[in-house]
Amino acid sequence: MLLTELAETSAALAATRSRLEKRALLAAALRAAEPEEVEVVATYLSGQVRQRRTGIGWRTLAAAREPAATPTLTALGVDQALEEIAALTGPGSQAARAAAVAALLGTATATEQHFLAGLISGELRQGALDSLLLDAIAEAADVPVAAVRRAAMFSAESGPVARAALTGGAEALAAVGPEVGRPVRPMLASSAPTVAEALATMPGPVAVDTKVDGIRIQVHRRGDEVRIFTRSLDDITDRLPEVVDVVRALDVDTVVLDGEAVALDPDGRPRPFQVTGSRTASRDTAALREKVPLTVYFFDLLHLDGADLLDRPAAERFAALDGVVPASATVPRRVSTDVAEVEAFFADVLARGHEGVVVKDLSATYDAGRRGAAWVKVKPRHTLDLVVLAVEWGSGRRQGTLSNIHLGARDGDGFVMLGKTFKGMTDEMLAWQTQRFLALETHRDGHVVHVRPEQVVEVAFDGLQHSTRYPGGLALRFARVLRYREDKSAAEADTIDAVRALAG
Repeated sequence: MLLTELAETSAALAATRSRLEKRALLAAALRAAEPEEVEVVATYLSGQVRQRRTGIGWRTLAAAREPAATPTLTALGVDQALEEIAALTGPGSQAARAAAVAALLGTATATEQHFLAGLISGELRQGALDSLLLDAIAEAADVPVAAVRRAAMFSAESGPVARAALTGGAEALAAVGPEVGRPVRPMLASSAPTVAEALATMPGPVAVDTKVDGIRIQVHRRGDEVRIFTRSLDDITDRLPEVVDVVRALDVDTVVLDGEAVALDPDGRPRPFQVTGSRTASRDTAALREKVPLTVYFFDLLHLDGADLLDRPAAERFAALDGVVPASATVPRRVSTDVAEVEAFFADVLARGHEGVVVKDLSATYDAGRRGAAWVKVKPRHTLDLVVLAVEWGSGRRQGTLSNIHLGARDGDGFVMLGKTFKGMTDEMLAWQTQRFLALETHRDGHVVHVRPEQVVEVAFDGLQHSTRYPGGLALRFARVLRYREDKSAAEADTIDAVRALAG
């Protein structure tokens, strides 16, 4: 399949707001792909490339190049070129990468250049979210949507699911299952404002977990081999040797665990999230392990010695977890149906410096990749994960730093602004965000630096008010920064619909 066909499909997707039309466009493109192309085509239609890291920066992509007159690039050819670029390492690799990118884009038409730049940078704004692509895969392969979604639970990418569906149908999809060493999509929690409201949604006894303010991890072990994946399914095994040691010490052969890694101070209280984030992002593990040791808390068990447990009730999974993981490495948990008892536990969790609690239905299965009613998180304040759209230069004591941030919620394929804030920022945070947002800068308008909408920030606020100042019709009251979320992409930020639901 020629790349120009995918570029045209992408443009058509961006031009319509109709979900049905988007699904039809995606399905048509999938049907047109040859069997050997399906995985790459589906991945590109989702707005991603198959390579987790290409090493290609925005400036390299944005450099002006004379476009080709006629389209010759194929989807498979581009995938192979990116594979070769991603493999470049060592002395001279930067120059070699730049030359390879120039060669690739030099053979692309103007339309293909625009498509490739968005695809490689992760900034392809076409409104084709993963859930929509899964629906289109079902339509293209004429298989039940439920079968596609079930297979997607066990695949980090949608491309392999598309290949199974379009080349093997329902039978091939049914064969896709959990595999030790390959991450599954993490189960997610919905929110409730109070403990009482969270408990009211549960049919019976619940487990109430401490919500640890760390990095979500999924750990796989087969024999002595241990692999650790982040929430976004990146492999960070070499950065968390403490976690590797804990899991290797377990009396098991194969296991898959869900948990959090967090940096604690000497009193056992969680350190600021940026400390944990910086430690897990750094590859200088030997130097940092002594200064910033990590503690792991596991809260779920997805596989144990050949048995997949995702379809077992949470009560069984938690009992199995307690049977193989020492209490020092399991999340503090309370099982109860009494509101007063859970509220007392909630208060104790907050007193120990943690974020809140997650109330879990003990009869529920592990719903990989979904945010449902079986897990409900409760925090002591209103919080949202929003995206920084622009930043203003500070004045007075903050002169020379980027200070006041413009906050946006997801709105379809774009973002809608909800307000600004400069509250809650430490001097260290101001220094960090100045460097971060200058690297994301797209243009300036007076004292305002506009940035690519990539950085997620968690903000607390006292309430919402109707506003004619912002397009979404709402504004945050007394917003303040809690932390920057390095573990979340802009696609995972809260939506304007979610904000409107909070406003009632």
